[in-house]
Amino acid sequence: MVSFSVLFSVLSESLWFHFRQMTPVWASEHGEKAVNGYAIGYSLQPTTHREVPAMRTRNVTAPGKLSRRGFLGGVGGAAAALTSIAAEAPATSKPSTGGLPHGAPLRVLPLLVYQIPVRRERTSWRPYGGLKSREDVAAEARRIKDELAALCGRAEFPVEVLPLAMVGNDAEAEAGARAECDALLVFASGGAQHWLERLAASGKPNIWFLRHRSGPFYLWYEIAHWRFLRKNEDTIKEEHMDAGDIVVDEYDDVLWRLRALYGLKNARGTTSLAVGGLAAYSEPGQRLGPAHAKDVWGYTITPVADAELVAALAAARNDRNVMQKAEAQAAELLAQPGVTLKTERRFVVNTFLAVHVLKELMAAAGAANLGVAHCMGGLIGQLDTPPCLALSLLNDEGYTAFCHTDYTHTPPGVLLRWISGKPSFVNNSHFPHHGIVTLAHCAAPRRMNGKDFEPAEIPTHFESDYGAATKVEYRKGQALTVIIPNLTCTKWFAFRAEVLDSPAYDICRSQMDVTIDGDWRRLLAGMQGFHTVTCYGDYLREVAYALKRTGIAWENVSKEA
Repeated sequence: MVSFSVLFSVLSESLWFHFRQMTPVWASEHGEKAVNGYAIGYSLQPTTHREVPAMRTRNVTAPGKLSRRGFLGGVGGAAAALTSIAAEAPATSKPSTGGLPHGAPLRVLPLLVYQIPVRRERTSWRPYGGLKSREDVAAEARRIKDELAALCGRAEFPVEVLPLAMVGNDAEAEAGARAECDALLVFASGGAQHWLERLAASGKPNIWFLRHRSGPFYLWYEIAHWRFLRKNEDTIKEEHMDAGDIVVDEYDDVLWRLRALYGLKNARGTTSLAVGGLAAYSEPGQRLGPAHAKDVWGYTITPVADAELVAALAAARNDRNVMQKAEAQAAELLAQPGVTLKTERRFVVNTFLAVHVLKELMAAAGAANLGVAHCMGGLIGQLDTPPCLALSLLNDEGYTAFCHTDYTHTPPGVLLRWISGKPSFVNNSHFPHHGIVTLAHCAAPRRMNGKDFEPAEIPTHFESDYGAATKVEYRKGQALTVIIPNLTCTKWFAFRAEVLDSPAYDICRSQMDVTIDGDWRRLLAGMQGFHTVTCYGDYLREVAYALKRTGIAWENVSKEA
């Protein structure tokens, strides 16, 4: 194990080298001027130690030269504090275990980007900012550590915050850009613009945290927009970040962005089981969906032929233990409070047999998602029930299981499940009118808040009037996220909604009339696609934040939260 003395020695040598090679020169806030041959304006420029004027301090060997002993004596306390923080173990969230299974944790590297100004006589030498000394930097590092620990304590999803990295020179910026993590959380207190540009170009999402009133003032709170994003011009020039990646003071705004990135991480690379082969609900979806899922989302799609499914079902029916388990599971479901059987009990048993087979096929493929082709026709005969109740049960366990093998609605369904930590309900859209629209399908999850089961009837599938489906009673007044992906996989429409009622029209069994919180006429005029993805809660901003990293267009007719 590396001793503290060795770490201190390495850090001290690094700081001494950096102090000699990268002393900052700053221009007046009122404009650029030439200093030592450089035209600058709040841009860090390298100089040699001979260009630095004498410092007002002890332990100097000559005007303009600070002795190494004096430097190390002054840096001792602050360097020890920074080394201690760098050696800290990662902070991790502790999400509850009572809901759906969690995904892989989001690994976040926080970085404090800083520069300590050096006094220069008869010219402007210091920028905006409250970090004026090594002690200030060490105190800020401790503050960040405590704040991130508190942030992890509030995260309901798995997140691992790595030890704070310090960025005060080119090498440290490069190390931060190359770090193995999922995202960078950049505390941009000061420092060179090209350091921040290197981090932004790392290929990892960058979230900036700036201080206005939450602690020592950060220089980049002043100049993030015009200097970093616009490169001193009127239009955005930065290619890797936008204003939506920058947070001021509020850690809640960091948390929801991390939630979005956690969802995106777990949605990408999905292995999907296509039971019955590829059979989208539209010609564009059939033609474009599979390639879109693979190219944009990194999906692996594993088809399951009808013959393979039929053979697996036959083997299960001939297995006494499997059949006894299916009978017991059916009895357990029907005994749950709020569950009312409105069809023949045998269809519920057949459903649990189907669930057993589907889960075995998914396990063999390493899949967490499945779609079922021909769900309104041939599959009913194979299962001796429509797949509706089986899909509902799988979604309630944390899988993503949808009607049709349609890769227009599968990616938004998977993304929303991981962002929200709740089941996604894929359903049919209807004609918006008077600020209302109906959403309905026969395969609705019951565990809509991710923990508790909503009351539900188990009737037949509507179109076939056969087998077992679900009619869920949704909570009146419940906020919803609603996404309608188009059929060419290029755009998602979205709005915030509220459950008005769970009616009983002669349509797909699980139904909700919802009020559209937004410009429903705009939705009506421009709506594309057909199948809709819905979940409990408002996650529009998270979905939008994740989606901008995919190249898919986003049209939200609701006001931003």
